[in-house]
Amino acid sequence: MTGIPKNKNLQTAIKASLNAGKAIMEVYDTAFNVEIKDDKSPLTEADKKANDVINSYLKSTGIPIISEENRRIDYAIRKNWDTCWIVDPVDGTKEFIKRNGEFTANIALVEHGRPLLGVIYVPAIKRLYFADVQKELAYSADLPSHGSSIDMVDAIAKPLKPKTPSNSVEVVGSRSHMSQETMDFVEKIKSTGKEVNIVSKGSSLKFCLVAEGNADIYPRFAPTMEWDTAAGQAICNAVGIKVISEDTKEALLYNKENLLNPWFVVSNQ
Repeated sequence: MTGIPKNKNLQTAIKASLNAGKAIMEVYDTAFNVEIKDDKSPLTEADKKANDVINSYLKSTGIPIISEENRRIDYAIRKNWDTCWIVDPVDGTKEFIKRNGEFTANIALVEHGRPLLGVIYVPAIKRLYFADVQKELAYSADLPSHGSSIDMVDAIAKPLKPKTPSNSVEVVGSRSHMSQETMDFVEKIKSTGKEVNIVSKGSSLKFCLVAEGNADIYPRFAPTMEWDTAAGQAICNAVGIKVISEDTKEALLYNKENLLNPWFVVSNQ
């Protein structure tokens, strides 16, 4: 037993993610339209529907919500929030449009800028990742349906275990277009005599690769927003993996005045 039922906020976030996943897949199986937002990123009906579903669950907690698809709330208001939800209803919309299955629904609960709980749901394969940072527990569960109960999740969830460091280092990156900064990072690891292999995944699944032991390091030297990383950071932090800002050399923080993240490195090294 994972103890999910004892944590009502985690229970609510899991239910929200599974129901969002159902809404996402209903759109995925149709000839959906793609809009382009002001920031040039794509938007589909799945983003909107999943956002509505997740908001409907999280509003019951009385905790304010920062979401990619919600109206941006001014920092003059947000700075007074000790606790908030940070949500990306469809992380990896480009992957969704490509129909490669590597997209997720991300929900995190943050207190004083630090992730407490994280849920990542991969609706295309019905895989759920979730974590309680304070209890240092993180799990994955391969579910029979989007309608799986909390008791079902609790019964089949397996603890996540990071990889034991070795001479072979799996680095999360893009096979097709690695940035120069990432290539330099890889060369630096190679210079220590270690063998480097590149593993690739879309969306917040990059965090999950490290947390579940299928990669060692995820360097991100490109823009991300808080909703792209908060749930993944919670899952990593719960199993002792740090997510470190390249600017501050400290952990990434949330509900900042500017919701854009600095570059960062996720590592179990």
